Amino acid sequence: MQSKHSRMGVETTNGDGFGVGWYGTEPIPGVFRSTEPAWHDRNLRELAGQASAGRVFAHIRATTGTAVQQTNCHPFRHNQWLWMHNGVLADFPKLKRDMAMAVEPDLYPEIEGSTDSELFFYLALTFGLERNPRTAVAEAVEFIEDAGRRHGVEHPVQMTVATTDGDTTWAFRYSSEGNSRSLFHSNDIATLQAQHSDHLPLRGLSKDTRLVVSEPLGDLRGAWQEVPESTCVIVHGGEIELHPFAPSALHTAAL
Repeated sequence: MQSKHSRMGVETTNGDGFGVGWYGTEPIPGVFRSTEPAWHDRNLRELAGQASAGRVFAHIRATTGTAVQQTNCHPFRHNQWLWMHNGVLADFPKLKRDMAMAVEPDLYPEIEGSTDSELFFYLALTFGLERNPRTAVAEAVEFIEDAGRRHGVEHPVQMTVATTDGDTTWAFRYSSEGNSRSLFHSNDIATLQAQHSDHLPLRGLSKDTRLVVSEPLGDLRGAWQEVPESTCVIVHGGEIELHPFAPSALHTAAL
């Protein structure tokens, strides 16, 4: 539905590829990516109908200028970490060299594609994503905004970002202009199951199931809570925490 009929995104149709990442029996997550539109890929329907996992990332893509190719489809992976980005780094060609030069040399060879989103991921890894995701993403955003100012880009960062190590998920809603892409999290599943006992998709979900999405799925009343502007969402088990996300303040705290 979101790939063909997005209601809250910049593009109604997101047909420039898709990707799914999941955690199964191995410590490293599996990733399936394709340049097919999500609604057109028969393999996706087969996988979705049979596969199961405790944590799943899914992304549909509408390119902001970079090539339509598998290596540019999300989610991106480094060791046990996955990363997805909805949004754009404005005037990315002006910022690309500064960002690339800041990436840790040992990490740089792993970059396969040409997107702003993947380079953003490796910048966050450079700033310590695997140690402290909130601080690392804050420092990466601050670096990009500083680069934007140097190159005359007024509002460099537009993002909702999700990242996970397979145990905890961190999602961020932020933009330099204070008008970010939408982001929602699900409310308590047990309450929804009680309220909507005849809704088949809810029946098979565990009580600690939580979803973080760019826009509400379906039309269940009371199912979704909008994430406020400039906020970090942390999902661990069945618990959801919301924290203010202000890159400069977090960067200062980290120092």
